[in-house]
Amino acid sequence: MNKVVVGLSGGVDSSVAAATLHHQGYEVVGLTLWLMKGKGQCCSEGMVDAAFICEQLGIPHHIVDSREVFQANIVDYLVSGYESGITPLPCSQCNKTVKFGPMLAYARETLGIDKIATGHYGRIRYDAKSDRYQLLRAVDSNKDQSYFLYDLTQDLLAASIFPLGELQKTQTRQLAAEYQLKTADKPESQDLCLVESHGSMRTFLDKYISQTTGDIVDTNGKVLGQHQGIHHYTIGQRKGLGISAPEPLYVVAIDAGANRVVVGDRTSATQPDCTVGRVNWVSIHPPTTPIQASVQVRYRSRPVDVTVIPLEGNRMKLVFEQPQFSITPGQAAVLYDGEMLLGGGIIERKPDILKGQGNAVPLQDN
Repeated sequence: MNKVVVGLSGGVDSSVAAATLHHQGYEVVGLTLWLMKGKGQCCSEGMVDAAFICEQLGIPHHIVDSREVFQANIVDYLVSGYESGITPLPCSQCNKTVKFGPMLAYARETLGIDKIATGHYGRIRYDAKSDRYQLLRAVDSNKDQSYFLYDLTQDLLAASIFPLGELQKTQTRQLAAEYQLKTADKPESQDLCLVESHGSMRTFLDKYISQTTGDIVDTNGKVLGQHQGIHHYTIGQRKGLGISAPEPLYVVAIDAGANRVVVGDRTSATQPDCTVGRVNWVSIHPPTTPIQASVQVRYRSRPVDVTVIPLEGNRMKLVFEQPQFSITPGQAAVLYDGEMLLGGGIIERKPDILKGQGNAVPLQDN
């Protein structure tokens, strides 16, 4: 009953998670997923540090070669998304399909253990009234990672432990020092693992996607300049467009079918609503009538009030109390009620046609 498999990336957070459970009397087994080659917090350097932590704690350490799973579910997913003109969010996808799911399967099938733990900043509680496991924000609001965990299933939440959910980051560092962990002073990862490995997202994408020149047009279809690949742009982008105009211009749409980037003023990049697909309801049962909630459309965005209208096909429509800037297809829209995460999904591309004062600019929905 006190056995747990802890996912170890080689960073301070996962190290403290393992050490904390070990000191609480759990029989801990360390597990590191080998996701890709090269440098990075979760790759070669991380595996060495994770192995050292397990040696310090006197616990077993398992390494699972997950490179094919990572390639198919994250790398290919990112590349195809950027090729089609959206800006994918890899972390939530990675948590469910690459990390938590395979970790739990390995724990159960190979080790005969039913519990897994990670160094994520979030909290889980069981609500007997609804018979559901609920996902809550972490106590440390600056480190809260619940946004990236919205796609976890009830089975995964029931089996998971987040030892750091009640801690401030400063407390995590203090515990690492008290436990004399090698990773106590290790710098924190600031970027996606792919960015760390390749130096930048642009470099990573250029490795997989050829740079094809196309037009940058305004919402009337007027050509303003040229781009070197639609995968270098995202909705709401202002800098780096390489065009001049009397007023600030933002990317308002990416038309993969016509290989063009559409720009407009800030109003054009603002919308009153959006539709969301691949919805996963976490802490509550799927609603059948409209509900009120707050939503984050990016990890660091401020929660805003929204009316949630359920749609068929595991989708929903979000009507913002105030129109929102830079709603980006491919990113996650995650719903909250206070500290409780209700559910979330992937923002879909606008199906309508952007119209200026002249010719309409039909956008391909890939």
